[in-house]
Amino acid sequence: MRSFTRTIAVTVAATTIAAVAACSPPEKETESSGSSAASATSAADLGGIDKLVEAAKAEGQLNVIALPPNWANYGELIKTFGDKYGIKVNSAQPDGSSQDEINAATQLKGQDGAPDVFDLGATVATANVAMFAPYKVATFADVPDNLKDANGAWVNDYGGYMSIGYDSAKVPAPTSLDDLLKPEYKGKVALNGDPTQAGAAFGGVQMAAIAKGGTVEDIKPGVDFFGQLKKAGNLLPVDPDSATIQSGQTPVVFDWDYLNASEATKLKTWKTFVPSGAVLGSYYVQAINKDAPHPAAARLWQEFLYSDEGQNLWLKGGARPVRQDAMAKAGTIDKALFDALPKVEGTPVIPTEAQNTKAKEYLSANWAKTVG
Repeated sequence: MRSFTRTIAVTVAATTIAAVAACSPPEKETESSGSSAASATSAADLGGIDKLVEAAKAEGQLNVIALPPNWANYGELIKTFGDKYGIKVNSAQPDGSSQDEINAATQLKGQDGAPDVFDLGATVATANVAMFAPYKVATFADVPDNLKDANGAWVNDYGGYMSIGYDSAKVPAPTSLDDLLKPEYKGKVALNGDPTQAGAAFGGVQMAAIAKGGTVEDIKPGVDFFGQLKKAGNLLPVDPDSATIQSGQTPVVFDWDYLNASEATKLKTWKTFVPSGAVLGSYYVQAINKDAPHPAAARLWQEFLYSDEGQNLWLKGGARPVRQDAMAKAGTIDKALFDALPKVEGTPVIPTEAQNTKAKEYLSANWAKTVG
């Protein structure tokens, strides 16, 4: 999942999904609700959070997929959940893609090893809403309406902003996008992949479009900017990663702020900059597999992720938790971690899937001939 090719912006059309029973043996029905975990749309359906915990512990396992431990602090999230509830977390294909998650759910349907939960990018989530079981966590109301399905079929979980990471020991600190056109940046700027294929690179072009007077769907100004960058000899034909950053091969990188910020733990001179007035935001999508083999554990995992504890653990990984505004207001957010996030100036823009589709059409037709 966590290759640099995933896109994370999402505003999926709200869809109501009827939950179905999982293929593993059904949970015992609680006296208070008469509902099995597989059909529960909230903890109340099982008689409350304590009953959900009891049912999840009885299942004893949770299957997650495509969650590398160093991505958004998932390693600590998984360990904390497992230790807290005494549930074994089986983590499959940590470096898989969003489509790999869906493929696994389809291929392993009815088997104990099928994924219980998903963490998906926009395009894949939009195409597979029918595979999700609606569920509302206790903090569901804290999530902005445009970042969730009204019935809980999917909920955005964490995200960030497109940014420019740079090695302050090798290049001057940029203060605007246009600075990157200067001679000091010759042969030093890398876009994270081919924007016609890679989500992070696509986001970089969208961010440039906003900075240059376009929009997330009117992406021409962004394409033209990278054409200028290439003509100036400043754009590197290299896909950056931790190795190229630490070696100095790619001293300037367009990427999501939480990924750029994470590089500072390996390279102390690495800084992250979000251009003023060009704040492109994006979130991943969390959902429950409607055929989850461990339906109670799947729902408890969601409760954990959207609790203050879970949200702060994502924050610890440099990601921006979806409940951050509500938690800041309530005083439950980790202020030190929150204040340490890269600063942003301007109103965040979160593209819809329709806007992304329109932008990609222009990109596909014009990127190669403008940038090469």
